[in-house]
Amino acid sequence: MTLPIDASSSSADTAEGSVDIADGSDVTSLEWKETGMTKPDTIDRALDSIAHLCLVSAGILLVFLIISFGWLVFGRYVLNDTPTWVEQSALLCVVYITCLGAAAGVRHDMHLKIDMIQEAMPTRLRSVMCQMADLFTAVFGAFMAWQGYMLVLDNLDRPIPILGISESWRALPLVICGVLMVIFTINNILRRLTGSSTQTGHSTGMED
Repeated sequence: MTLPIDASSSSADTAEGSVDIADGSDVTSLEWKETGMTKPDTIDRALDSIAHLCLVSAGILLVFLIISFGWLVFGRYVLNDTPTWVEQSALLCVVYITCLGAAAGVRHDMHLKIDMIQEAMPTRLRSVMCQMADLFTAVFGAFMAWQGYMLVLDNLDRPIPILGISESWRALPLVICGVLMVIFTINNILRRLTGSSTQTGHSTGMED
């Protein structure tokens, strides 16, 4: 006797399976081979964790920024006592938010780009263009880290007005962002050379 198959439960199982694959956990090697992708290794998971930490830190600083400006308005117009530290702390937070978000954007390939010409090219040439773009990004990140490090050294004894901490703290995000950009782009280049593709939001330029 043949029992009817519940199509809804079958589709639900398929959808649930796709979530498992995207998450990268509890998925067998056979299932990863069936998707045509490579299971994320330790390095990929570590880099994804670093990028996630950058986004979380930037989000926390953004919340602090909003709260501090709310306190600025309340203090100025309600208490008639303007908190003078808000402006300098806000400038410091904006630098960290921008740099941490930029580094995470490199990892997750979220930066604005126009790829109309690249998509019209053959697969091999498209891969070369992707490699060149990553190479330029790595060079820019290295230059940023180097110049940021020089700023950190030059401003060790120069305090930020009102806050009283060293101006080097304002230049430190440049070093962090630059180093992370180099690491993320080198990983992208190596993954593209080896032809691996994982669920980290990157494109190898060799999908066709």
